[in-house]
Amino acid sequence: MKRKSEKTDWTRPSVGDQALGRPDPKSILLAEKRNTEDIRTILAAYGLRDLNQADHNLEAMAGDPIQRRRLADILPMLMESISHTADPDQALNHWERLLASVSRTSFLDYLRTWPRILDLLCVIFGNSDALAFTLIRDPTLVYWLAEEEVLSRPPTRKGMESALRKSIGHLTSKELKLDALRRFRRREMLRIGVRDLLRLATVPETTGSLSDLACLLIHAAYEIVDTDLKQQYGVPMHRTRRGQWVETKFTVIGMGKLGGHELNYSSDVDLIYLYESHDGETRASRGRRTVIPAGVGISNEEYFEILARELTRVLIEATREGYIFRVDLRLRAEGSVGQLARSLEEYQKYYAARGQVWERLALLKASPVAGSDEVGQTFLKLVKPFVLGTDTRLDRTRAMAIVQDVRAVKDLIDAKMTDRGHTQRNVKLGTGGIREIEFLVQTIQVLAGRTVPALLDRGTLGSLDRLAKKKLLSIQDRDALTDAYLFLRDVEHKLQMVHDLQTHALPDNSEELERCAVRMGYGTGDRMQAAELFHAEHQRHTEIVHRTFRSFFVEPTTSPVFKATLKAIGIKH
Repeated sequence: MKRKSEKTDWTRPSVGDQALGRPDPKSILLAEKRNTEDIRTILAAYGLRDLNQADHNLEAMAGDPIQRRRLADILPMLMESISHTADPDQALNHWERLLASVSRTSFLDYLRTWPRILDLLCVIFGNSDALAFTLIRDPTLVYWLAEEEVLSRPPTRKGMESALRKSIGHLTSKELKLDALRRFRRREMLRIGVRDLLRLATVPETTGSLSDLACLLIHAAYEIVDTDLKQQYGVPMHRTRRGQWVETKFTVIGMGKLGGHELNYSSDVDLIYLYESHDGETRASRGRRTVIPAGVGISNEEYFEILARELTRVLIEATREGYIFRVDLRLRAEGSVGQLARSLEEYQKYYAARGQVWERLALLKASPVAGSDEVGQTFLKLVKPFVLGTDTRLDRTRAMAIVQDVRAVKDLIDAKMTDRGHTQRNVKLGTGGIREIEFLVQTIQVLAGRTVPALLDRGTLGSLDRLAKKKLLSIQDRDALTDAYLFLRDVEHKLQMVHDLQTHALPDNSEELERCAVRMGYGTGDRMQAAELFHAEHQRHTEIVHRTFRSFFVEPTTSPVFKATLKAIGIKH
C-alpha cells in the first residue's frame, strides 16, 4: 500500500449502488419492514462502528416520505464516500447536523444534481470536525465551495486582500468590522483546509496561504484599532532632528512560522510590537475628528501600549463569529513580562545588553506583517548585528560555544517531551522533529550568515536549498531533510485540522492513529496496515533528522556539516 500523494480528482463521477461489492444501503430507508440485523450488516460494510448511532443518524436525516426517497437516491454514493474517510461515524453525525440546518428538500435536490459536492462534503465531514462545523454553522458556504475556481486554484494574497476590503468597506462600526474579519477568516480557512484534504495544494502552498491570510487579517485589525484610538487620543507624533513634528509609525513583526511564511492551521501568531520613537505625544491633527481637547494628549509610550493591548485583545477575543488569531507575545523583549510595545531605540539597547542565543535564532525569521513596513525594515537592519554578530571573523571556540548554547535549549525541550511522554510522538518538538531541522538550519545561519549572506532565508525549505548551494549541506542531506520537513509539516496539519487545536503529538491509541494515516493518504482498504506504513515512514524520517542533528550538535568535531560551516567562515578544521 502506497501513500496517495498525487492530487485528488474531487470531480470524480458518482459511485455505483453496489460499488466494491457492498450491499445496497437504500433498503435501510425504503424497506417496508425494518430488519435490525440486515441494517447492521449493511452499515458495517461501509466501515461504520457505532451501528445504532449510524441508524439513528439516517432516520433523523430522512425527514418526511418525499425527503426520505430523495435521500435514498443519493445514499449509495454518500455511504461509499464516507467509507473512504478517516471517521465514517463522525461523517454521518455531521450529515445529520447539516440537514437539520438547511431546507432539506431543496438541499437534497441540489446534491442529486451535483454529486461532486456530495462527495466533497463527505470528505470534509469524515476528516475534519473543525471544517465540518464551519459549514454547519453557515451552510451557504457549501454553494461558495461549488463556485468555479474557489477550490481549483490556490487563493492569492491579492485576491484575498480584495475580497477582505469588499467585506468591510461598507461597514462603519468597529465591532462590525472586526466580526467581518472573523467571518472572513472562517471562510478562507475552510477553503485552504479543503484544498489540503483533497491534496490540491502542496504543503508550501498551504503554509503560504495560511500566512498570507494571517498577515492580511492582522494588518486589517491594526488599521481598525488604530483609527479608533486616534479618534480618542489624537495622532502619535514626534520631532525629527530638524524639529518638525511628524506622525510616529508603528509596526507588527511576525516571528516564528508566521515570520517564515510557514504558518500552521492552529498556530499561535508570534508577534513583536514596536514603534518609531519613544519621544513625543499624541496631538489633534487638522481635519481629524477627535474627542480630546486641543493641546491635551498622551505620551507615545502610553498610546502604543494601549494600541498593542487593544490589538491583542481584538485578535484573540472570541465572539459569536469566532476569533481572528491566538497571539503569543513571549518573543518580545523581557518575554512574558513588561511592556507589550517598545521603541526601536529600546529594542536596540535590549539586544545589545541582554539578548540571548535563542533570540538570535528567533530573529532570523522576523518579518514585518502589519503597520509600517518602513519601520519594520529599520528594525531588521537594527537587529542584524545582534543576530549575525559583529566580529569580522569567528573563532573555533566561539563557534563551539554557540553550538552548545543551542544544544542546551534543545536539551530543555527534550526534558519536557520526556515528562509528557511525547519524545517519539511529538512531530514538532520530539526526537527527529521539525524543531531539530529548524535549529540545525538556524545555527548554521548564525555561524556563517555574516560571512556568507546568501545563506539567509526566513523559510526552512529555502534555507536548506541555500545551504546546499553553498555546499554546507550535501544534496543528499538537503533532499532527505526537505522530505522529512514536508512529511512532518503535513502530519502537523492533519493533526490540527481535526479540531482546530494546537496539537503536535501523534495519537497514542490505534484507532486514532489509523484515522491520522487515512488523512495522510495511506488509504482505507486495510486501516491497520495503513497505520503501520504511516508509523514506519514517520520513524524513517525522524531517524534521518535526528542522526543529522546529533552529528552537528553532539559530535560537531566529526560532523561534515559543521566542518563545512567552519570552512565557509575561514576556520581551518
